[in-house]
This record gives sequence, structure tokens and C-alpha cells, in this order.
Amino acid sequence: MSDKPFTVLVVCTGNVCRSPLGEQLLVSALAKVPALAGEVAIGSAGTEAPVGAPMSPLAADISVREGSDPAAHASRQITAELVREADLILVATREHRKEVARMVPRSARTLFTIREFGRFAEVISAKEPERATNADELRELVKQAVALRGYLSLHDPELDDIIDPIGRSERTYKRMAEELVPAVRATAGLLFR
Repeated sequence: MSDKPFTVLVVCTGNVCRSPLGEQLLVSALAKVPALAGEVAIGSAGTEAPVGAPMSPLAADISVREGSDPAAHASRQITAELVREADLILVATREHRKEVARMVPRSARTLFTIREFGRFAEVISAKEPERATNADELRELVKQAVALRGYLSLHDPELDDIIDPIGRSERTYKRMAEELVPAVRATAGLLFR
């Protein structure tokens, strides 16, 4: 068994909207599973982050409505070290996936869009796997998701992307939440049951 926690990194562009919302939803779900305390680390970063910035107000409102706490968030820039440390990397778009894979090519094996991993999580959950009780068992669940690649391809790959609402209307933020929240819930439902 590994002493290293299972590490999840959620990535978007500015780390002020999509990725912190994903991070906070996962943290909230994890808090409900005391058996995994100390086994998991969850963080987020941006490919073009305004370092130290808070969440955008509309994204923070969504976080609060979903039962999470955005107050302590400060955006940070993604680094190769953060990518190398992660056991699961969830990105907002296919373009982010390309950027992260270029940064650390070997990360491609555990690199998914948020919506893609959410689909895989639903399939794996339907098989009713054993509940993960430690970091190594969580890593095994990610391996199961990797094995589904190629079998669950979308006819429209754009459906893997989550819209960037920064600088746009409240309606766009609502659409972003409709794309992100169900996928993160499916992910948390698999990892943190």
C-alpha cells in the first residue's frame, strides 16, 4: 500500500471558475466519507491563472448553492510538478487536455476532460465496484476509466468541453454549471461512495 495520497487536479484556464468549482464539489463529497480522510488530496490550477485571484462572483454563487465553500480560493498557475504529482487530472476542455499533455506527456494516461471522466464513472459505478477505502484502490478505479477509452467515444467530441463563462452572462454561468456539476457528481459518486 502506498503512503502517497490519491491526488486529483482540476484544471481550466484562469482557475477562477470551472476548475475551482469542480475542486470544491469534490472536496465537499469527500468530506462525507470519513474512511478516506488523509487518503485524498484535491486541488485546482489554471493554464493562464491570474495568481491569487478569488473565484468569479457568479461561480462562487454556484459553489455556495451546491453546498461548497469558495471563500478560501486563490487561483494558481499549473506547473509540471502539479501535473506529475496527480493521479487523476480533470480538465475543462479538450484544449486543456492537449496543453497538459504537452507539458507532461506521460500525464496523458490519467488525463480526462471532466465530462469524459463523469461518463466513465457512471459506467464503472453501474457495475457496483467495491467501495474504495484507500489511495491505491482509488488509483485502480482510474485504471478502469482508462480502460474505457475508445469504447465510449462521443459522436460529437465538443460535448466533452465545458463552456467558459468568464466575462459572459449569468445564463452562460448556468450552462457551465449544467455541464460541470453532473459530471463532477458522477465522479464523486464513483470515487467517494
